[in-house]
Amino acid sequence: MATEDIEIAGAGETAAAEPLSAESTRTYPLAPGYSVNVRSGPGTHYSIVRTLPAGSSVPIYCQCPGESVSGYYGTTNVWDNIANGQFVSDAYVKTGSDGYIAPRCA
Repeated sequence: MATEDIEIAGAGETAAAEPLSAESTRTYPLAPGYSVNVRSGPGTHYSIVRTLPAGSSVPIYCQCPGESVSGYYGTTNVWDNIANGQFVSDAYVKTGSDGYIAPRCA
């Protein structure tokens, strides 16, 4: 397994048996075989908050521009906010898009 100095978001969707609600959040998978560092801001110079294991999926609450990162899904400066004060590079998250798929972070 490779460990990359990046930020990432997870995969999958919420259980289909439940109706969609404010608590239902879509998640996106990380690049296969990669554990991903979660950072306190949108760049590799921000501190590592935690590391997501390979096979993880993450929610994306908002996205913002930051440091450009080259990863499994290409090169991008888009960073995904996966929790309060937690960011991963979109280069390691399978969103199905090269651009923004969530609102811009305030």
